[in-house]
Amino acid sequence: MSAHEEVRGIPRASFTAWAAEAVPGLGEDWHAEVISGGLSNITYRVTGAERTVIVRRPPMGKLLPSAHDMAREHRVLAALQGTTVPVPEVLALCEDPEVVGAPFYVMAEVTGDVHREPEEAAGLTEAQRDAWSDALVAVLAAIHAVDLDATGLRDFGRPSGYLERQLRRWSGQWEASRTRELPAMDELVRRLEAGRPQEGEVTLVHGDYRHDNTLVRVGPEGRPEVAAVVDWELSTLGDPLADLATWLTYWTGRDTEGRPLIVGAGVPAMPGFPSAEELARRYAVATGRDVSHLDWYRAFTDFRLAVIAEGVHARYLAGAASGPGYDRAGASVPLIVERALSHLA
Repeated sequence: MSAHEEVRGIPRASFTAWAAEAVPGLGEDWHAEVISGGLSNITYRVTGAERTVIVRRPPMGKLLPSAHDMAREHRVLAALQGTTVPVPEVLALCEDPEVVGAPFYVMAEVTGDVHREPEEAAGLTEAQRDAWSDALVAVLAAIHAVDLDATGLRDFGRPSGYLERQLRRWSGQWEASRTRELPAMDELVRRLEAGRPQEGEVTLVHGDYRHDNTLVRVGPEGRPEVAAVVDWELSTLGDPLADLATWLTYWTGRDTEGRPLIVGAGVPAMPGFPSAEELARRYAVATGRDVSHLDWYRAFTDFRLAVIAEGVHARYLAGAASGPGYDRAGASVPLIVERALSHLA
């Protein structure tokens, strides 16, 4: 891409004027590339005269109410600086929609790899894959152990009613984004409401924790480590078991008959990676939490994933595509709903 070429989502003139003061060192001849996005918030790598930074903004097109809150995502990253949770350094927040068309924030680039497809994880040995899994367990445990008072996150979410609010919110998001009739989804919502567990522990939760929302690098002794956890747009205060179940939802990657879901399919199935059940056991050992009743949580996180996929599909139908995965999202929704119902059988 040549200098001064327009990048969709980052208008050159207005961004350059803003960055001159907020993120000095980019200059006027910066260039940008999309490194992930379209399915959710969009992440760009912006390389300038003296530095490279990461810019994160909401997707283009119609957005669901309360989704893609850049200020909230910036806040949790800023609060976690200096804790045991590895996150990128945040550099600036812009809440003026006139700059790029929506609020956005800028963070430092982190050295590490995202393993979204099997070929990207092919260079890891089986022992390294197992060690990476251990590192992912340790980081999730660290997120759930964050001191809410010390980090100023005590008011980051309501202290009670998390599961009730989540069900209400995502049911509303489904109604706002649905593109078709899907009776199985209606049945799933009814069964989730009827079987909702009692209130449990409240911690910081990432809300979308999974292997491809982390940057991994191999240390000097050959042991993989989590360099940073990214994509905090769904973070809040909530039930840590729901966070664990979210990870397990993506870890399986495929439904019970081997059909691919929208993201992550294939990587956890490679030799060396433990099963979802083994990950849950390791998490229980690391945290001391009881994970024997995860079925409802796993059904709920499948439900939420199906709603997200339907929103992606709606943007695809509207022509607001800006990244890979749109074409697979619509077909995955009934498969995810089917899997959610199987957890509740």
